[in-house]
Amino acid sequence: MTDHQTPPDPSTDKMGRGMMYLAWLCFLVLLSFGFNSWLENRQEQRYQPLSQREGQVIRVDLSANRQGHYLSQGKVNGKNVRFLLDTGATLVAVPEALARKLGMPKGQAGYAQTANGRSRVYMSRIESLELGDIQLQNVAASISTGMKGEEILLGMSALGQLEFSQQGRTLSLRQLKAPN
Repeated sequence: MTDHQTPPDPSTDKMGRGMMYLAWLCFLVLLSFGFNSWLENRQEQRYQPLSQREGQVIRVDLSANRQGHYLSQGKVNGKNVRFLLDTGATLVAVPEALARKLGMPKGQAGYAQTANGRSRVYMSRIESLELGDIQLQNVAASISTGMKGEEILLGMSALGQLEFSQQGRTLSLRQLKAPN
């Protein structure tokens, strides 16, 4: 006697292969989402400022990113934001869409010359700005129609109220607090 096998049905073979490809695709998509979520959480932790109190001085240390920029989580008017420190900016510059979310009023209109060219801006003020334990009140700012994204340029209207020094890839900001 001989064993007689029936040949596999080509349509079920194709369907099985298709299901395997679909399963792999779903796995890779889920892996990608998980990895992106992990990266976002890691970035949020990296940009948390480290605050220290030394008598009447509050010190916040920031580490430079790979490009040498100083980014930090903070708050504007009680809402979480990300700052990019920019000693070349006269004012704190806020993208227009973000300014709406933060409830910043538009003041007098004007134009500013930026690295990206001429941009329409509106004068404004930030009621409260927090960077770690450093707190600033009534900070001059501009709302920039030409800026995209969610980062606020932390310019000299805020940084000028602080002492700052750089050593290596660490920037230290210091605020002298008046005794209570």
